[in-house]
Amino acid sequence: MANMIHSMAGGDLGEFLVADFAKVRFLDGESAGGVAWFIAISGIEAGDKVLVPGRLTATEPVTAIVERVDRSVDSFRAPVPIKRCKKIIKKVE
Repeated sequence: MANMIHSMAGGDLGEFLVADFAKVRFLDGESAGGVAWFIAISGIEAGDKVLVPGRLTATEPVTAIVERVDRSVDSFRAPVPIKRCKKIIKKVE
């Protein structure tokens, strides 16, 4: 029997991945004011400023503020597909 694809999981239903997710609000760039989900890096908390990959046509990283962090989210409950989700680059001090 072929495995079915689950759109939210981003892969086979048999895959089980876990990641921390951060919802961020863009502070600059063409997406300023917009929000997106990224895979969180260690030590990130709500209120932290971070550098994230740009959205849309942006080629340079942009600054964002973390609005919330969801810890240990499995691939079946992830807000975006884990396999296609970009990762926060670094925390900005």
